[in-house]
Amino acid sequence: MTRLLYLVSHPIQYQAPLLRRLAREPDFVLRVGFQRTNTEQGYFDDGFRTSVRWDVPLRDGYDNAEIPLSGLAAEITAADVVWLHGWQGTWMRRALGLARRLGKPVLMRAENWDGAMPDGYGLRGVVKRLYLRHLFAHVAAFLAIGSANRAYYRRLGIADTRIFTVPYAVDNAYFAQGAAAADRATLRAELGLPATGQVVLFAGKFQPRKHPELLLDAWRRLPDPRPALLMVGDGEMREQLRADAPAGVVFTGFRNQSQLPALYALADVFVLPSEREPWGLAVNEAMASGTPVVVSDQVGAAFDLVDENCGAVVPANQADALADALKRVLADADALGAAAAARVARWDFEADVAGIQEAVRHVR
Repeated sequence: MTRLLYLVSHPIQYQAPLLRRLAREPDFVLRVGFQRTNTEQGYFDDGFRTSVRWDVPLRDGYDNAEIPLSGLAAEITAADVVWLHGWQGTWMRRALGLARRLGKPVLMRAENWDGAMPDGYGLRGVVKRLYLRHLFAHVAAFLAIGSANRAYYRRLGIADTRIFTVPYAVDNAYFAQGAAAADRATLRAELGLPATGQVVLFAGKFQPRKHPELLLDAWRRLPDPRPALLMVGDGEMREQLRADAPAGVVFTGFRNQSQLPALYALADVFVLPSEREPWGLAVNEAMASGTPVVVSDQVGAAFDLVDENCGAVVPANQADALADALKRVLADADALGAAAAARVARWDFEADVAGIQEAVRHVR
């Protein structure tokens, strides 16, 4: 049995179900250490530009604690294997250094890929690559969230034998069950949507990098009668988007985690037109809810989850291409949605557990 210490910045709503699943695994004694836990009781989210308190349990069902910088050595000493989520900041780098000095193997999981987090050009890029190669030399194994993330490690000289697939996944059953139980007619009435007709959904932060304005532009190019456009979220672009939106666009504001399955179920297509998107877990959520997806080619999830069989991948920042993709997907939304659910069903927590088990066996 392996004493596995997972170190992460704060409780994350996407990760909590996976940690509960790992805590039930007989191969591990899981201990989770947070750099901070103040987000659990609510916080101001800079991306959403609003106060957020997640309405799903974040720390239930697994052993966890907030660990100060001074407490890292004792926690790492008690562990057999240390798993780090990223390498940014003093706290995480201290943990990596302590693990090296104490002889504890380190697993690394992060979101990086070249399209989302490029090294940069010239001297800056050279210096960053040298730094990462030095840092990665002290990591025993890497947990790749997807194929673009795996390619990132390989470009930096990591051998395939040190890379294990631990896909970025969500609680598929939670979203599938929530979508199946959704009362679409009541939700349409509550949101002020027409009783019939298709719905295009954006759910996320209203930030320039997410390009909600591009979706609004593409939606305008759809032929009449256009589907309703449902904009779920908040952020710095809220007033601009509302000012530009014609009739047929509904803004809901921020919606919490427990409300999302019904919103995905209501939609005929989910759209994420981001650039430099490390992954985009909303893509997983929508697909698990049985909704086809249209994403840009700069969304990390696109490389593994999305193709013409369950949606579309379009060039970033091209409204015409996005509009064309929406037309095609909306014309066959039911079949593509069923295919999306089948595709993401294999991209799940059980695959994560298997990948972590394999990585642990490798480093021990």
